[in-house]
Amino acid sequence: MSGVADGAAAPKKPGPPPKKEVKILMIHGFTQNGNLFRAKTRALEKALTKLLAPISLVPQLFYPTGPIRLKPSDMPFYEPPADGAAASDYEPETYAWWRRNEATAQYAGIDKGMATLAGAIREAGGVDGVIGFSQGGCAAGILAGALEGNSRRPLPDPAVDDDTEAWATALREANGGRPLKFCVVYSGFRAADPDVAWLFDPKIATPTLHVLGSLDTAVDESRSQTLIQACENPLVVTHPGGHHVPVAKEWVMPLAGFIKQHVYDKELKSEL
Repeated sequence: MSGVADGAAAPKKPGPPPKKEVKILMIHGFTQNGNLFRAKTRALEKALTKLLAPISLVPQLFYPTGPIRLKPSDMPFYEPPADGAAASDYEPETYAWWRRNEATAQYAGIDKGMATLAGAIREAGGVDGVIGFSQGGCAAGILAGALEGNSRRPLPDPAVDDDTEAWATALREANGGRPLKFCVVYSGFRAADPDVAWLFDPKIATPTLHVLGSLDTAVDESRSQTLIQACENPLVVTHPGGHHVPVAKEWVMPLAGFIKQHVYDKELKSEL
């Protein structure tokens, strides 16, 4: 005898949750560009998409290019011609978000770099999170702090620093006044420019994941710790490699879990 009454429809199994986009700003490192960073992280993007599919999260990654074009002499380990000949006219497709003034520690061009990121956020219709590598990881920390809003982090007085106030305001407006849900930093470090010290006091409250390379000689662990220690409850993962973004599935899994925790799980709790 059937347990279902004649003519009664069997209860439907709940379907998968509706798909939800997770918009992520991808910030490349010094001497890179958006297209190159995308090529280097293509495997990460594919693995992340597969890992988030069971919970119907669909990552949408955006890859802007820094506004400051670099010359060969700006490259690390550059050596001028031994015979004193003029540098070639070759201009590589290498860019930065700013240049550091070694005498003052200030970041020349940071206003242009942040304006470019504000434009990318605006064009995306706002973003949920950010992933940055090296100088881009430093920029990700700046972005996370700047977007936390006036209640936690009042803007600097424009009478004292109108440039910083202008780009921080542009970033907040571009993201609709919303803070980031997460910030992921690969081989990053805290910004040394004294003009952005206000972004780290109080500490960054945005959830952060810091991925370090145990063999990284370009940005060693002590330098990465300067940003880690400026964040509340940071999560730190170390891979057995050098100065790069690890794209193997085993190293994308912590990233997927972190995004799930701060996007999917938190939204479920808010609906209870």
